[in-house]
Amino acid sequence: MPSLYRFVVQDIAVWHEQMAMSPDKIVSAHPGITLADVHAALAYYFDHTDEIRQFMRDDDTFAESLRGETPSKLIRKLVSGD
Repeated sequence: MPSLYRFVVQDIAVWHEQMAMSPDKIVSAHPGITLADVHAALAYYFDHTDEIRQFMRDDDTFAESLRGETPSKLIRKLVSGD
């Protein structure tokens, strides 16, 4: 059965580098992708590391700006006492 979620290179890079998952472990945890997919993604990542890391930083910056513009509903509720 095909995966409903499309993984991107940065997902695989994060799992491999930051979560110390081996390619085999990534495939075991995400059966929608193959070992060949993981190796291809990692090869692309290692060839374009600076670009992908910049993209990840840009994503983090964007997410942080959204958090600043849209306060948590839970925090608003706690502060207002409703």
